[in-house]
Amino acid sequence: MLSIPCPWCGHRDETEFRYGGQAGVAYPPDPMALPDTRWAEYVFMRDNPKGWFAERWCHTAGCRRWFTIVRHTVSNEIQPAGPATGDRR
Repeated sequence: MLSIPCPWCGHRDETEFRYGGQAGVAYPPDPMALPDTRWAEYVFMRDNPKGWFAERWCHTAGCRRWFTIVRHTVSNEIQPAGPATGDRR
């Protein structure tokens, strides 16, 4: 089980969080203009590296804030990276 470091609440058990996917994926500026193939790319295609990977997490059972961590996908070692871009709190 992972111990995830929430920037506001400290280390908590992974069951308190919801995984939000790859960090840094920009929303298309004009999604209505995208053809279906490009929209499918945006929705479904993500990196799947063996190594360090930036992820978004939400502390659903705590402060309910989104934040970013950098996790090693093999060892599950975690490096805190801070609040997610666009966090309004």
